[in-house]
Order: sequence, then C-alpha cells, then structure tokens
Amino acid sequence: MGSPRQVLELARKQGAKMVDVKFVDTFGTWQHFTLPISELSEDSFSEGLGFDGSSIRGWKSIEASDMLAMPDPATALIDPFMATPTLSLTCTIAETGTKEA
Repeated sequence: MGSPRQVLELARKQGAKMVDVKFVDTFGTWQHFTLPISELSEDSFSEGLGFDGSSIRGWKSIEASDMLAMPDPATALIDPFMATPTLSLTCTIAETGTKEA
C-alpha cells in the first residue's frame, strides 16, 4: 500500500468497520488499540492517533502520558481473522509535542 488515500480506499472497498493500531513496546511485546474506521483520515498518517502512554509498561507517568501512534501506510491490510472487517496498521510511536519517535 502506498499512500494514505490508497489505504482509505482499501478500507472502503473491503467494508472495514474498525482500524486496529499496532506497535511494539520497549520490551518487544506487541500492543494495540482499536478505533472505529471513521476515526481514521488522511491526516491521521501525518498528525498521528493519540493514546495514553501510561497504559504501556515502563513508558510514561500519568501526568505526561499523551503519545501519538503514527500509522505506516505500507503496512495496511485487512485482518483476515477478525469477525468484524478490520483494517490493520503498524505504527511508529511519537511524542505529542515534537512528533519525535
């Protein structure tokens, strides 16, 4: 998959209802959160998807826990194992203020 627009077109054509946002934590464990597909836009790929970094072991304190998941359009696929049609995206994690990974 090349561009965010192509990812959204794939999701539309395949009838995706959800997007599963995946990343690896400091310890090498896969983490994820799932959102309604309506929360994903072309801007999500450059602006990121916010989440609470304090929920990930060893990452952030509750006082400064906002983080961004930056989706990689090259990783987009429709998850064949989900009962509800779901777009899967692997992400890089970034700081909210600087977008530094």
